[in-house]
Amino acid sequence: MQTLLPDSLTYAEHASDIIEKAAALIGAARPFALVTSLSIEGGAARNVGSLALVEQGGAMTGYLSNGCIDRDIQLHAMDALETGQQKLIRYGDGSRYADLKLPCGGALTVLIDPAPDTKAIVQAQAQFTARQPATLTFRPDGQDVDHSFTYTPRHRLVLAGRGAIFRSMAQIGHAMDFDIRLLSPDVEDLKAVGHLSSAAALHLTTPVAVPRLDMLDAGAAFLTLFHDHDWEPYLLAAALETPAHFIGSLGSRRTHALRCAALEEMGIAPASLDRLHGPIGLVPSLRDASSIAASTLAQIIAVFQHSG
Repeated sequence: MQTLLPDSLTYAEHASDIIEKAAALIGAARPFALVTSLSIEGGAARNVGSLALVEQGGAMTGYLSNGCIDRDIQLHAMDALETGQQKLIRYGDGSRYADLKLPCGGALTVLIDPAPDTKAIVQAQAQFTARQPATLTFRPDGQDVDHSFTYTPRHRLVLAGRGAIFRSMAQIGHAMDFDIRLLSPDVEDLKAVGHLSSAAALHLTTPVAVPRLDMLDAGAAFLTLFHDHDWEPYLLAAALETPAHFIGSLGSRRTHALRCAALEEMGIAPASLDRLHGPIGLVPSLRDASSIAASTLAQIIAVFQHSG
């Protein structure tokens, strides 16, 4: 087995990060080993089904632990690429690698496949692009049991607003691996954070001319982040017609009550208004933009996790 130190390790979080990277390597005809956690016993840093990949030179994208065993996985993957043979490795309790401990306890079994199903990976990438879930199936050599895992596209965060909170929400949301989309009447704000958007940012020119919000699907959250709340009603009315999983607005309880009253006067049904979160954020009465952003994003994650 190779003993050279492996190349870099990129801590990519989401399955779509790994699939996107794998699809690019397939397109470039560059070999890689796909690494998948097939089972977990006890505590673990990642969920079962988590993905990573290792390129021929040793560069690893993704991770299966919090640094305990990833370097060892890199070395095993490099060896698998050299031999062309799968590896099924158990770490932790009951492992033959007694020197590699899992501080969280339990055990983790990973499959390292130097010849993964490229057709399935390319198909999964196409499904993610179409905002659809994708299922990958793994079968270790010599076993009769399939391990199937379904992966969802990354959550989308659509922000309509202006000012410091709008910018902070975009920056922190991007750092948290949300797919960012931006709408604002402020050209300077769009110049500042528009590069974080996965599609062209939309310049709002009037409160009543609302663009199509077809980017809002069941995996999306939508926030209005205005202090001048005249921009909100038509945007929120349009958002409430979509399947967006989280819809919320900046402001106090009094502001939220006035907002809901205005929407009701526009004909929005009470059942739809119940979908509207406000004031947003898990921590009340915050006054700085970055804290409001972090508090709100934590609330969005909690809502997605609870429905998960």
